[in-house]
Amino acid sequence: MSTMILLGSYIISLVLSLLRVLKKVFMALTRISPTTPPSSWLSWFSNDDLIKSEEYPHEVLHGNNFLQQKVIFEAHGKAVHDKYPQEENYGILTTKGSDSSPREKVGGDVKASSKSRKRPARLVVPDYSPVSEFCQKDKKLERKEFEVEGKDFSLASKKGRRDVMEDGYGVMLDILGDPTQAFFAVIDGHGGHAATDYVAENLGKNIVKALKRVEKAEDQLEAAIRGGYLVTDEEFLSQGVSGGACAASVLLKGGELHVANVGDCRVVLSRKGVADALTNDHRLSREDERFRIENSGGFVHCRNGVWRVNGSLAVSRAVGDLHLKEWIISEPEIKKLPLTSDCEFLILASDGLWDKVNDQEAVDVVLRDESSVESCKKLVDIASRRGNIDDITVMVIKLQKFVESGGLSRQ
Repeated sequence: MSTMILLGSYIISLVLSLLRVLKKVFMALTRISPTTPPSSWLSWFSNDDLIKSEEYPHEVLHGNNFLQQKVIFEAHGKAVHDKYPQEENYGILTTKGSDSSPREKVGGDVKASSKSRKRPARLVVPDYSPVSEFCQKDKKLERKEFEVEGKDFSLASKKGRRDVMEDGYGVMLDILGDPTQAFFAVIDGHGGHAATDYVAENLGKNIVKALKRVEKAEDQLEAAIRGGYLVTDEEFLSQGVSGGACAASVLLKGGELHVANVGDCRVVLSRKGVADALTNDHRLSREDERFRIENSGGFVHCRNGVWRVNGSLAVSRAVGDLHLKEWIISEPEIKKLPLTSDCEFLILASDGLWDKVNDQEAVDVVLRDESSVESCKKLVDIASRRGNIDDITVMVIKLQKFVESGGLSRQ
């Protein structure tokens, strides 16, 4: 018996020794030079992904091939315009989503600076998948705050605590060559920035396309605006991308104001200093919205004082949200009113402002400041100081030019 035990121990020792020898041989054959990066994982990312700049790039507003101007904002926030020809005279379209910085330029600067240093560039493995269709292939650096002082409008925006900015905006001026026509929108995304970027870039364009078909039928303007929202939603859903976006838009045309919204972005008009909310938030606190969703088979539940659809989304209308599309519709509510001499300005903002600042207070802040962009910044600051942790975007549109041109068009 003892002989068998000794024999077994000998065999085990022999096997362990053999395994140690094989391990040494394997390590010698597969040893990689310390200066050679492990290509098995490094090849998944480009150099631009792995080199992280220590400075924020300049803000860039971009759109699509209908752009008449490319607006580049320097570090101090002032705009310079680089004009180039447009394919069709649809007007000036500027959009701002979460990723507006030119990675190619920034990447080039970083490469040059990293070569001039003696130490190697720091490698950073991105925390996102590089193969998703709408994913950031180059994770671009974004500023936490920025402001825009444009023609007839001003804007300020601040990123909340999320990893990426989910607010955005779109502006079209001189639509169809008419300086009295303009389109403005503020967008508030959820579940990522893909829907925000898509709406900012395509909503105005789709509405203008519809306007061209009904330009001589003024009673069809509402149908054109509604169609623009629905088409934008259908196009985004066809991408199969998750996430969604609320939006509030204003179309100025022929001395009239056409306001549309889905979700809880809001438009407020100052009429002789008195606030007039032109939109009604699509939240589930509205009995009619709860009834519509429950009638179509949806589940509405209130938790911690917040109503949600199927326990997730706190708004009842939005662009996108494929998994809830049966109940979260993209049909906007639209309101039309004439532009009169007592119409002073509009405030368009995401719920990051309206959750902390009421309509009249917002109007009072704008009235007290001669500079529209400064009033936008003040409103953002007030909401932040009151504990807002969401993204905040505030746009102010001066109406004097449109009121005067509207009066001429009605004569």
